[in-house]
Amino acid sequence: MKSDIVKKGIEKAPHRSLFKAMGYTDEELERPLIGIANAKNEIIPGHIHLDKITEAVKAGIRMAGGTPIEFGAIGVCDGIAMGHVGMKYSLATRELIADSCEAMGRAHSFDGMVFIPNCDKIVPGMLMAAARINVPAIVISGGPMLSLNRDGKQLDLNSVFEAVGAFKAGKITEDEVCDLENNACPGCGSCSGMFTANSMNCLTEVLGMGLTGNGTIPAVYAERIRLAKQAGMKIMELVEKDIKPSDILTIEAFENALTVDMALGCSTNSVLHLPAIANEAGIQIDLDIINKISSRTPNLCKLAPAGSYHIQDLYAAGGVQAVMKELSSKGLLHTDLITATGKTVKENIQNAKVKDYNVIRSVDNPHSVTGGIAVLKGNIAPDGAVVKRSAVADSMLVHKGPARVFDSEDDAIKAIYNGEIVKGDVVIIRYEGPKGGPGMREMLGPTSAIAGMGLDCDVALITDGRFSGASRGASIGHVSPEAMEGGPIAFIKEGDIVDINIPAGTLNIEVSEEELSKRKASWIAPEPKIKSGYLGRYARMVTSASTGAVLK
Repeated sequence: MKSDIVKKGIEKAPHRSLFKAMGYTDEELERPLIGIANAKNEIIPGHIHLDKITEAVKAGIRMAGGTPIEFGAIGVCDGIAMGHVGMKYSLATRELIADSCEAMGRAHSFDGMVFIPNCDKIVPGMLMAAARINVPAIVISGGPMLSLNRDGKQLDLNSVFEAVGAFKAGKITEDEVCDLENNACPGCGSCSGMFTANSMNCLTEVLGMGLTGNGTIPAVYAERIRLAKQAGMKIMELVEKDIKPSDILTIEAFENALTVDMALGCSTNSVLHLPAIANEAGIQIDLDIINKISSRTPNLCKLAPAGSYHIQDLYAAGGVQAVMKELSSKGLLHTDLITATGKTVKENIQNAKVKDYNVIRSVDNPHSVTGGIAVLKGNIAPDGAVVKRSAVADSMLVHKGPARVFDSEDDAIKAIYNGEIVKGDVVIIRYEGPKGGPGMREMLGPTSAIAGMGLDCDVALITDGRFSGASRGASIGHVSPEAMEGGPIAFIKEGDIVDINIPAGTLNIEVSEEELSKRKASWIAPEPKIKSGYLGRYARMVTSASTGAVLK
């Protein structure tokens, strides 16, 4: 066993003494040691209950003859961090989570590992660590929050963000905002739409690193606890068979994930995280493959924010495996890949079926014949920009309008709430990229303000930052190169005409190359917003969004 290096032989008597100081018995030390990365905390609704998931995993490990050893992991709540300096830390913590889980796993020579995340950066951070450590591993998430029906409308966190804009536009009262505040998030779990957390939990299942149901079984269902026990038992099987992440996280597995990503209409943040996870597995994914896969993949689901359905509806309709079964009927997936179930993709999906074709469309009757995410290129974004096409109104798929330029998210939000943005405008928010932010803040604030004020079908937003999975409308992010690196977005001036053509995959300003060159020659990079501490180091080391914002 790998853990023998910390527990076997007379030379390891001091090591065993330390284990025994914590109450471990000789019988426990003779078994495989399974590290459990538990991201439970009391600041994220998706993580508040992970102690219950962890106890279930431990029970499963013990039932199958292993010894569970728990340690903690950090996590930032994107919703609570939204709209202030806290959001600069969100993406940056992905690397901290990966680094700390790697450190714990390798320092203590666990025979296998179970990762227990649930929300935005924690899921990809732990998957990155699993790829690095490369001992048998499995991911079991905490599950999605429920969406409740209130006055005929299914609510989620986005309902409250958009209510703020509606209130400022005089469309609803403060009491109505309060009612939404009290009912939109009814309990534990990752926020209930196909936002970033649920996108990554579903894609974990597709990658083969989570069991069937990992992405969709609601947090409050007993089935989630049973799945956690099964994950605890399954890790012992993976250890016995020596099935490692390197066996599972192949280029074909990532192609499957991108394909299902397009079919589900996942968060644009998946385009940041999948390349970062792949990078840890020694696989390079560039943005060009996104459009290639999108061009052949039908969009089968319109879940919030793109539509009115939520993750609980996807669960009831057959879950991720049912979506995969539909796609496989057209030969769109690699089905001979091994997964953390110990079985192949083909074996996992053989009994799956769609139970509600309103939620999961047939491949012969999709919402669109192309996928939910598109990559745009042009003189604003030579290296690419990303948009959640499935959440864009048809009227905004092709749009021209004057640029309204802001050098920070905060300035843009003030202008939106003050009524300075009008129909037809294209809001440009720059210096919010990985380096410029630093940390590439999510921008649910401005997109929700635009939607809440009824402008989401008339106003576009372009940024070198990124968007929450809850954002909807013509919200184009990840513009690369970013402004802080002297990307062309830094040279856009107020009133420049912006030409957006999502079906054609283009994003341009109607300015000559000669004029852009003049503007570039006179451009002076601003001083970094933060120079010290972790964010200062992060800004110096982080790469472009087009490469997953990984560290050098």
